[in-house]
Amino acid sequence: MKLGPAIGFESAGEALVEGNAKSPVRVVVYEDLQCPDCAAYRKMMDEQLLPKFGAQAAFEHRDFPLPKHQCARKAAIAARFFGSSNPETAVAFRRMTLANLIAITPENFHDRLSEFAKSHGVEPARVIAALDNPVYAALVEEDYQEGIARGITHTPTVFVGGVPFVEHFEFEDVANAIRAALDASTTE
Repeated sequence: MKLGPAIGFESAGEALVEGNAKSPVRVVVYEDLQCPDCAAYRKMMDEQLLPKFGAQAAFEHRDFPLPKHQCARKAAIAARFFGSSNPETAVAFRRMTLANLIAITPENFHDRLSEFAKSHGVEPARVIAALDNPVYAALVEEDYQEGIARGITHTPTVFVGGVPFVEHFEFEDVANAIRAALDASTTE
């Protein structure tokens, strides 16, 4: 599966970025890693958005774990842990979690997390311990509070420029907004 040109961070403490991190065009997604609509958006990113716009735009992840989802905050913290050493593993974890929403439960979350860690060369005990790491928890909370301040109540909420797309939207609508932002960035 082609991911786009790059996965990484702009700098320490910054958002996880897929695509062209240097692009002035930002596609910012507030996501919950236990949300079915976020899973649909992830599929749209992998199959349509990144192949079409990954070389031209930066796709930034923000964590917005909804209180109604019991594993979402833990999953976001785990993704931050993986991202602290390998951004590609963080994206793979986000992708795996969203692809397995029904199979991952509060009862088996630690087992599934451990399986993922082991399959990616990470000691499972380290990621389990990281779930209680206040630094990762604070990063997730910072994203969440930023989202609240922006008026977000549903996931995914995707911003292209200042244009929000909330919960259910079509590829072509987001693609048109990205095209417009790219056009505007070349005329500035």
